[in-house]
Amino acid sequence: MTVALTAAPLVDTAQAYSAESGSLSFGGEPGEPISGGQSYGYEAGAVQLFDVQGSRDENSLAVAIDANQGTLWRLIVAAPDGQKLTEGTTYTGAKQWPYAQPGDPELTFSGTDKWCNTNSGSFTIEHIAFGPYGYVHELDATFEQYCNGSTVPLRGAVHAVMPEPPVELAMGMNTDPNATVNVPDGRITVGGTVTCNKPASVTVTGQVFQIQRHETPGASYETYVACAPGAPVPWSVTLTSQEPGTSFRPGTATMRGRARADDRDYPVAVDTGQQESEVTLSKG
Repeated sequence: MTVALTAAPLVDTAQAYSAESGSLSFGGEPGEPISGGQSYGYEAGAVQLFDVQGSRDENSLAVAIDANQGTLWRLIVAAPDGQKLTEGTTYTGAKQWPYAQPGDPELTFSGTDKWCNTNSGSFTIEHIAFGPYGYVHELDATFEQYCNGSTVPLRGAVHAVMPEPPVELAMGMNTDPNATVNVPDGRITVGGTVTCNKPASVTVTGQVFQIQRHETPGASYETYVACAPGAPVPWSVTLTSQEPGTSFRPGTATMRGRARADDRDYPVAVDTGQQESEVTLSKG
C-alpha cells in the first residue's frame, strides 16, 4: 500500500490482535491535508481491525485501523532512539521517518491515499501499559501533526485496551535413553519428547556418535515436531553413520540435541540449549 512508504516499519513486534475496546478520533480545520477539514471517529468492534503493536524495546508503537471499504489509518509514534515511551510524557519536535534524527521523537499519521511528504508535531502518552516484548496492553494518547508545511494542525486521540498479554512460550526436550540399532547395516533409531505450554512448531537438531575401539561413527539429525500442550509429544529419527566406513553397533552412544521454536505471539525464539546424554543402542 502507498501509505506504507511514508513510515519506517516497526520491527520485532508482537502478533496482531484486535482491541477489546478502543477509539480513534481525529480532525482538522479546512486546509488540513489529511482530514480535509473533517472529523473522523472509529470504534473497536465496528471496524475490521483495531490493533496496537509495540516494538520489543518499548521505544515505538503503531496503531492500525482497518475500516470498512478498504480505508486504512495508521499512527506511528516513537521516543528518541534508546528511550522508552513513558507514561505522562509529551514529546515535542516530532518528525516523520526518515527525517527524524536519533535524538528526535517520531510521529506519522496517514491514511489510504493520504500522507505527508514532511511533517512536524507532538504527541502525549497519557497512559501506557506494556506486556512481554513490548506488547501494548493499554494505551491513551493524543497527537498533533502539521503536514507538508501546513499551519493548520490535525489533532487526534487514541484509546485502546488490548486482550490480556498471551503467555510466553515455554518449552522442554527430553531424550529417550533407550534406542535401537539394526545389525548388520548399523541403522539406528533414536528419539525423545518435547513439551510446550502453547502450540509451537519445534525444530529438533543434534548429533549422535559412538566411540568404538578403532572408529567413531556419527550422524547429525534434524526433525520437526508439531508441539501441543497437555502431554509430551514424541519424536524420533532413523540414522546411519555419516563417517565413511563406520557403522553403529549395540552398546552406548552419546546423543546431543536441542529444540528451538518461534513464539507465535512474540518476536522471540525459544531455545532449550544443547543437551547431552548417553543412550543405549540395543538390537532392533
